[in-house]
Amino acid sequence: MGNDVLLRMKDITKQFPGVKALDHVSLEVEAGTVHALMGENGAGKSTLMKCLFGIYSKDSGEIYLEGNPVDFKSSKEALMNGVAMVHQELNQALKRSVMDNLWLGRYPTLGGIMVNEKKMFEDTLAIFEELEINVDPHRIMSTMPVSQRQMVEIAKAVSYNSKIIVFDEPTSSLTEEEVEHLFKIINMLRDRGIGIIYISHKMAEIKRISDTITVMRDGTHVATRPAAELETNDIIRLMVGRELTNQFPPKTNKPGEVVLKVEHLTAQYSLLTDVSFEARKGEILGLAGLDGSGRTETLENIFGNATRKEGTIFLDGKQCLNRNPRESIRNGFSLLTEERRATGIFGILNIRENTVISSLKKHRRFLGYLSMKSMREDTQWSIDSMRTKTPSQETKIRSLSGGNQQKVIIGRWLLTDPEVLLLDEPTRGIDVGAKYEIYQLILDLANRGKTILVVSSEMPELLGICDRILVMSGGRLAGEVDAQNTTQEEIMTLAAKYV
Repeated sequence: MGNDVLLRMKDITKQFPGVKALDHVSLEVEAGTVHALMGENGAGKSTLMKCLFGIYSKDSGEIYLEGNPVDFKSSKEALMNGVAMVHQELNQALKRSVMDNLWLGRYPTLGGIMVNEKKMFEDTLAIFEELEINVDPHRIMSTMPVSQRQMVEIAKAVSYNSKIIVFDEPTSSLTEEEVEHLFKIINMLRDRGIGIIYISHKMAEIKRISDTITVMRDGTHVATRPAAELETNDIIRLMVGRELTNQFPPKTNKPGEVVLKVEHLTAQYSLLTDVSFEARKGEILGLAGLDGSGRTETLENIFGNATRKEGTIFLDGKQCLNRNPRESIRNGFSLLTEERRATGIFGILNIRENTVISSLKKHRRFLGYLSMKSMREDTQWSIDSMRTKTPSQETKIRSLSGGNQQKVIIGRWLLTDPEVLLLDEPTRGIDVGAKYEIYQLILDLANRGKTILVVSSEMPELLGICDRILVMSGGRLAGEVDAQNTTQEEIMTLAAKYV
């Protein structure tokens, strides 16, 4: 082993009931480098990192940190030995302050008895200043957007003086400006000699930030190469085992008459103010804007998932009150939420239960009993249609990769046969091959006459699949552009209009 190899994982194997998640996978990370770990959803990337971090116990294999054998039994043990992980799905104490979350489990104390609030505040400020993070240490986590909470999690990883830091889809909830800030932090850490493991499905990011790329497929190691030697098409071919010539399917939908009207939509507890627009039958309508611009709030207020102060919603000329999600579903609306772990999945339930939970009415039989046969058939349809990787319908959804969890939720809403689909970041954390499948599914639904509203932080995605794009800024509608005849610059100019 070379002197500059910080981490070596050799022949790691991990088996779950019905599936071999890792099959003799090896990985080496050198000091002062960014090592990208890539693969489709379910390829084993996160499982390998959880074996390193002590969340899972490996079945076989060896792990060496700075040449010394290690086998962490918990994430706390990993952290105390210089291995930190910024998880894709944030798991934070949302009712506590920023600095509570930063120092949870290792509070500075006065005499070993009382928490030293002054030192905790000063230490938090020092880390934030070093990383140029502008967040109030006293702020309650639940009041912050996902992007700021992500930055707090990154600061927490740095605070452990880590030798290895794993970033699992760190930019999935960040704006372009925040991504630039993150890359600045990563470059600073790399210059300090820290080894970075970077998991992402975003090809442009990988090519830009990485020194080395390892590709996994179906729980096995496929290749490790210098990033400079691999083009985007090479990476995709290694990931999916086939050529993927187009990023987006050809647009075949033809929007018809106006079916959805939203007039003067204003939220009770957010900055959303006086938003009005129309959407057509068979149209894919995008919502762009900076983080906190009101994109998500627009969907949540339409769906009754947030308290609406003013505004009316019409579908096919009929007013829909949509006072709560249950009423919205009855009126033909569905909402794929931004944070699947917090508001999308039922982690303790299995795939089948998560799939049919919004369409139980169609499975009711005599005396209200549910038909297991009917539920199994619908669940299998969802698994097959979405190409969800799962050992069985009885598998707990929390054991799936993030992208496969997303597929289950999309399948759930399709089974309600909605007229209007509200999709908030539908491809977040999904690999390039599965993204194409989701895009094709959205296009197929539009061809069937469904009206689809898509919020996305990825500008190329909106330009690639949408017919029109509404641009939000400061809680207001800043403008509307034709997706086929606009530019990212025009959209960004509108997004900054009311900031």
